[in-house]
Formats: sequence, structure tokens, C-alpha cells
Amino acid sequence: MPSTIVLNGNAAAAEAVKQVKPDVVTVYPMASGAEMMGHIASFAADGLIDSEIINMESGHSAMSGCIGASAAGGRVFTFAASQSLAAMHETLFIASSLRLPIVAAIVNGALAAPANMIADHADSMAERDCCWIQIFSENPQEIYDNIIQAYKIAEHMDVRIPIMVAADGFISSHSMENVIIEEVGEVAEFVGKFTPFQSLLDSDNPKTIGSRDMSQYYFEYKVNQLQGIENSRKVIKEVGKEFGNRFGRYYGFFEPYKLENAEYALVLMGSSTGTAKELIDELRAGGEKVGLLKLRIFRPFPSAELREALAGLTAVAVLERVLTPGSAGGPLFNEIRSALYDVEKRPSIFPYVYGLGGRDIRMEHFREIVKEMKAGQEEVVETGVEVKYVNLREAND
Repeated sequence: MPSTIVLNGNAAAAEAVKQVKPDVVTVYPMASGAEMMGHIASFAADGLIDSEIINMESGHSAMSGCIGASAAGGRVFTFAASQSLAAMHETLFIASSLRLPIVAAIVNGALAAPANMIADHADSMAERDCCWIQIFSENPQEIYDNIIQAYKIAEHMDVRIPIMVAADGFISSHSMENVIIEEVGEVAEFVGKFTPFQSLLDSDNPKTIGSRDMSQYYFEYKVNQLQGIENSRKVIKEVGKEFGNRFGRYYGFFEPYKLENAEYALVLMGSSTGTAKELIDELRAGGEKVGLLKLRIFRPFPSAELREALAGLTAVAVLERVLTPGSAGGPLFNEIRSALYDVEKRPSIFPYVYGLGGRDIRMEHFREIVKEMKAGQEEVVETGVEVKYVNLREAND
């Protein structure tokens, strides 16, 4: 029988790792995710897993260790946060180019300077084009569920693309909530036995990986690499449905919340959606036609599905926990605006930046965004969009 335990996000992630039983776990502890490693190390010390745990000297080394272990035919896991994910930048491209099904838990945090590391999506968004699947989690339950699903998606022979499972640092990672932990046997059966596509340790079938390739084939190689992440669109849906059929919690590219007959909608990712849902409940009770869309999968971006979900709305407010200097709005805003560009009845789209460095966003902030969205439709048609900053001290004084 499943058990319900009070856990924070880091502990929930460790429980998922314990049940998936990777062969190798590489470690470079960063503050917001260090507790995760403590739990995994305790499981190993107690004989609950027999994973080889390797302490590394940097995030770059941690991902390099994953690449070597995965290329050798092992199931692997690592985690990163903030600066340690930034330090992995070079190796993230290598992992995806080699089509290695690595799973990494990302405890999202701000990038220095100044030093911070509290909830901020700057670290994940900086890596959005490295050809990793990116899954965002709202709470500890989703962290646990998403890591389990990530292995089944990444290891699918049509995919073989690494996956980041992201959660907001010091919010989702440290919030204590009830988490349903499934039976070990059920999880093992769901994920399945890992069958590597190839192994560098297979001396009877020697392989060369990561060799130099100049202009002769590089272009074809990179386009071929895209097949994995494009194939993942179908697999993500299939795995989410299979997970739901087995465990009762269904997952897709996003979660629509009271979008039926809505005229206005908030779109965002991560831990803040819980607060936004509370406001939607309040507004709906007062007769206002406002809904919410919580995006779960950022890469591959679900353009077609979002077009269907958001077309016909009057206005959409897109909230992002990241700055993109020199750009007309953030990555989520621009992806959604692009997806809706050809829609006949296209909603007005308003970009907002919130919560940098862990800055709080509360019910009153979401309420004000809805008011601005309703009042600003004519203005956006006349003057274009302007990024607004939520709960920014200078703007409010």
C-alpha cells in the first residue's frame, strides 16, 4: 500500500531516487539542494540502495561524471542549484548531444551577483536551449512524481534525451507537505529495468563517442539530435497517462485550472501557482471569469496544446521568475506570444516579472495583475506590451 509521509521537496526527491535505484549518483552539494544528498547518502549507508555515490569538486564535474557513467551503460542521477547548474553549462550540451538519458533534479535559484540562490528561474532558463527536457514542479508531491516519470521518459528508446526536474529553491525544496509515496515494487515495475542503448564497456562492440566533427556532418548530427526531444512530446503524454492509471495522479504538458468559459487567464510555472489558484477560487466565487494555466513542461514547448487552451480568451497575463535583459519580455512570454500569433481571435498578452531572488508574491499581487489585465487591453493594442515588475520596491514607493 502507498504511504503518506510529511516531507519537504528535497526529501521527496530522495525518496524517488531511492525507489528508482540509479547505479551512480554524482554529487556537488549546493545549499538549497544539499539536504537531498544527505537523504540519499543515508539510504546508501543503511543499505536501502546500492548506488555508487561520487563526491565531485564542481557542478561541471558532477555532470561530467554522469556523462561517463551513463555512456558506460548505467542509470544515473545528479542535482544542481543556481551556480552549480551554471557551472554545468558546457557539459549539458555534451550530455544531450550524446543522447544520454540522465535525470537531474534542479533546485531553482538565483544567479550571482549578489549571492542569493533562493527561488528564481534564471538558472533553468539560461539552459533552455541545451536540448534537455525541462519539467517544472509546484510542490513536493510533484517533485517525487516527476522524477519517477523522468526516468521512464528519458530512457524510452525513441527519446534518449536527458531531463531536468525543476523546483523552486527554499520554497518547494523546503516546504513540508503530505506526500504519497508509492510501493517500491510498483515504482520499479512502472519505471522498468534500464536497458542502455550502448555501453562503452561492451568490448565486443567497441564504440567511439564525442569525437571531433567539423563541417562535414555536424549540421546533420545536430538536426538528428532534435528527433529525441520531438519524439518526447508523445512519450511525455503517454507516460503521464500511464502514471495516472497506475497511481491516480495524471500529468500532461500543463494543468488548466478553471479555464472553462474563462475570459482572462494567468500563466505561470512553479510554486507560486498554489497561491494563484487561491485567488482564482475567490474570483470565480465572485462571478469573475478568470482561470489559470500552470505550465509543467517548458521543453519541448507545447505550442499546439497551448494554442488550443488559450485561444479565444480576451487577455492572458504571463508571469515569469526570470529577467531576460535586452528582450521584449521573458522566454515564457515570447513562446506563448509566438504560439498564439496565428490564432484568429488572439488574446492580449501581458508580460510580468516576479519573485526574483525569492521575493514573495501574494494574493493581492495576483489580484492587481488581473485588474491591470482587464483595464489594459486597449492600451496594449495602441502602444504594445511593456514588462511590468510585481512587488518591486522602487515601483511601489
